[in-house]
Amino acid sequence: MPHKVFLTRLKLSDFRNYATLALDLDQRHVVLTGENGAGKTNLMEGVSFLSPGRGLRRAAYADVARVGAPDGFSVFAAVDGMEGSVEIGTGTQGTEEGQSRRRLRINGTAARTVDELTDHLRVLWLTPAMDGLFTGPSADRRRFLDRLVLSLDPEHGRRASEFDRAMRSRNRLLSEFRPDPAWLSAIEREMAGLGISMALARQEMLGLLSALVERSRSDGTFPSASLSLAGFLDDCAGIPAFELEERYLAMLAEGRARDAAAGRTLDGPHRSDLLIRHREKDIEAERCSTGEQKALLVGLVLAHARLVGDMTGHAPVLLLDEIAAHLDQGRRAALFDLVDGLGGQSFMTGTDRAMFDALGERAQYLAVANGRVSG
Repeated sequence: MPHKVFLTRLKLSDFRNYATLALDLDQRHVVLTGENGAGKTNLMEGVSFLSPGRGLRRAAYADVARVGAPDGFSVFAAVDGMEGSVEIGTGTQGTEEGQSRRRLRINGTAARTVDELTDHLRVLWLTPAMDGLFTGPSADRRRFLDRLVLSLDPEHGRRASEFDRAMRSRNRLLSEFRPDPAWLSAIEREMAGLGISMALARQEMLGLLSALVERSRSDGTFPSASLSLAGFLDDCAGIPAFELEERYLAMLAEGRARDAAAGRTLDGPHRSDLLIRHREKDIEAERCSTGEQKALLVGLVLAHARLVGDMTGHAPVLLLDEIAAHLDQGRRAALFDLVDGLGGQSFMTGTDRAMFDALGERAQYLAVANGRVSG
């Protein structure tokens, strides 16, 4: 069983509809109930800022600060984490510059990068906004996959941002009348190294996740997924990285005229798509019913959470927004058993306290109303 990571205290200041909030928590799961708009998801979004990135809503930092707040927002948490007890503080300051840049302190000391958060805990989530994952644009599925990779490989985010920066530089050069070929070659060499690293990291994640799904076939509560990638070097399995880099480098060089005419780079990991099939029915996820798609997504997120626990030795903190809304009583009970079996702390939201009765004493129940939380 993976080591349990859990929050023991959470404080929010000028965060969304919370002027101030201070919660004392224990090792149990946390259930937040209340009417829509009360602030349940906002509270979970605060927890999601204990991971790199812009949280579960991917919001601009200026939009996260409470309306009228004079000095940005802050999130503080005391965590029994992967390296022991730790205090984490993050947020922005009220200046225009501060709103666009997130700050992080760990045990009172400024961190060099937000990636240091992954030394202490991994935070995963499932929200209603993800329900259209299978039928939406490929960019949503790439972003979903990259968050899966990031949970095990914190360097993946840096590689992706550096690839995007290099690609923008190449696109600007190609828009010039006579771009410098030496400069183009140097940028393309950088893109090849970063792009292949991204592609291989994604392939490795899919391999690990697929192997776990195959080993622990579902009991039928939630369907399992078959996963693959398409759209960029689909035949790269087993080929050495240096050979793939040379292949991608040749693609970039040969595609300069085409890319210049298009105004963008048409080959690369930014064109990949995550293909998902319902394993038991052997059909594409986008052809499944809405209920089947939701169940497939739940099963996929739970499998990934189990993988993170297995690979790191520490169970992730799981955020499940409106998770029980469309499940019958039996499937809700089975879901709670699966979540509890992961060995970590989870935060769950819903409008009706009775939907979580099957959790019993395994959860701490909090009522949310107008930006206030009561036990």
